[in-house]
Amino acid sequence: MRVTVVGSGFVGQTTAMRLVERGLAEVVLIDIVEGLPQGLALDLRQSAPVVGFDPSVTGTNDYADTAGSDVVVITAGFPRQPGMSRMDLLGKNAGIVRDVVERFVPGSPNAIIIVVTNPLDEMTFLAADVSGFPKERVMGMAGVLDSARLRAFIAEELGVSPLVVEAMTLGSHGESMVPLPRHATVDGKPLTELVDEATLERLYARTRDAGAEIVGLLKKGSAYYAPSASAARMVEAIAGRVDEPLPVCAWCTGQYGIDGVYVGVPVRLSPGGVTEIVELDLNQDELAALRAAAEGIRTKCADLATL
Repeated sequence: MRVTVVGSGFVGQTTAMRLVERGLAEVVLIDIVEGLPQGLALDLRQSAPVVGFDPSVTGTNDYADTAGSDVVVITAGFPRQPGMSRMDLLGKNAGIVRDVVERFVPGSPNAIIIVVTNPLDEMTFLAADVSGFPKERVMGMAGVLDSARLRAFIAEELGVSPLVVEAMTLGSHGESMVPLPRHATVDGKPLTELVDEATLERLYARTRDAGAEIVGLLKKGSAYYAPSASAARMVEAIAGRVDEPLPVCAWCTGQYGIDGVYVGVPVRLSPGGVTEIVELDLNQDELAALRAAAEGIRTKCADLATL
């Protein structure tokens, strides 16, 4: 598998590192800054004898070198700064994503696109629109990240390993995130039996604001360890190494009563992209929240036409 990672900032470089260290793919790291992706790729190759992996990674500033990519992970864009929301990046990053897609599509017409750039849901819609690819081959990385953050916070709250926590979020990557308490467990026990409603709401609020919390602590830049791990997990699933459904920003065609919009839902991934949207048993409140999130994304995507 050949994977291009667009953008050599912290998210891009750590995504490339995770992919090559796991032996998932031949990786091409590309950036507009001359020397940056080349230097990072060289550094990664020199770590191979220590970590123990095949050093199949190169850096470039030329999109011709990305031709034949099976997967393109788009991380390029302006990061959030303290006080900024994800939507504050809409105008700044729309032009970047549009340019990136126009540049790599001619050489990789059969690629799967994973969008990481914020605002995630809207940039995923834009990448699909500009590429003209079938919608099942364009998706966004959000739900894997939000779910991981929620699992981590639940584990910290209860003093357990995050590996025994199962939890998933759907909806949008932001204020309209939809947690699913009825589907969350800790070591097989329902989460709702272990914490009260006030604690649940506090955990969900922290998960919604997790990116801003990190931005505030870092003062400059934004999260990259968890986002890169989440993007790499999606590539693993596309490569056929993950069996369970993953929450992904995907195009709905009637599932959950939602049609014609990108929104976070559980999916199965394969080398062909999204092969199935898994319909969980949601109650009326959960379903209403998911549909409201989808309509909110639809409205914001309409704003892209004015940019």
